[in-house]
Amino acid sequence: MNQPLTRVACIIPAKDEEQRIAATVKAASSLKYVDVVIVCDDGSSDATAQYAAAAGAVVVSHTRNRGKAAAIDSAVNALGILEQRDKLPEARALLLLDADLEESAAACAPLIEPVVTGEADLTVAVLPAQRTASGEEPGGLGLVMTTATRGIEELCGFSPRAPLSGQRCLTRRAFELASPLASGFGVEVGMTIDIVRAGLRVKEIEVDLYHRATGSDLASQFHRAKQLRDVTRALTARGLVQASLKELKDSGGVPGLLKRLKR
Repeated sequence: MNQPLTRVACIIPAKDEEQRIAATVKAASSLKYVDVVIVCDDGSSDATAQYAAAAGAVVVSHTRNRGKAAAIDSAVNALGILEQRDKLPEARALLLLDADLEESAAACAPLIEPVVTGEADLTVAVLPAQRTASGEEPGGLGLVMTTATRGIEELCGFSPRAPLSGQRCLTRRAFELASPLASGFGVEVGMTIDIVRAGLRVKEIEVDLYHRATGSDLASQFHRAKQLRDVTRALTARGLVQASLKELKDSGGVPGLLKRLKR
């Protein structure tokens, strides 16, 4: 059997997404060039792994939650093992998607094409305005977005429209240059900085994608506090100390940020 000249592997980190993962996997599998979808079940307490496998994904699992970056790494490591075991040509590109995109994942073709044709080394999806499950605007005060944007600009001169977007496609070489990945929710910020600093090409593209937006409840605010912590760590690890820490310090650290967001 002739192997395709261009192979794209879709990588999906997932935790407690049994209601959405099957639709996301099926939609991603329908994309041109994508010939394997690998889901890393990052310590889910539900049947995420089983639903992903039933939808056709290769599934690797963490027995405990290790964070987004670790889940991406595990999925990419699994890809390498599959390529060696089955003597497959190396996937030229990786499509990174969040697990909650559902059917909208089928709209990701504009992210893939520039990478496989050599136009870009990393493409990042700029999403339309999102809504919560109840139809409301997302909560939050923009602290994480502002910190990420300012930090990326100062460290590498790139002005991102979507610094936190997890929907991105990149060459295998770009992924290697961005490794080791920044931990937790700092993965996208760290990846962008590392790839721009390496002299590679980054292109942001508007894509009609929809996922579950967080609201203003306590759990959502705590999620954003963890995001700010991880983004700040990714920035400081890459040389930005004063500007990135100021956002966290002005909020009184993570506990202070939670109090501020609850007002």
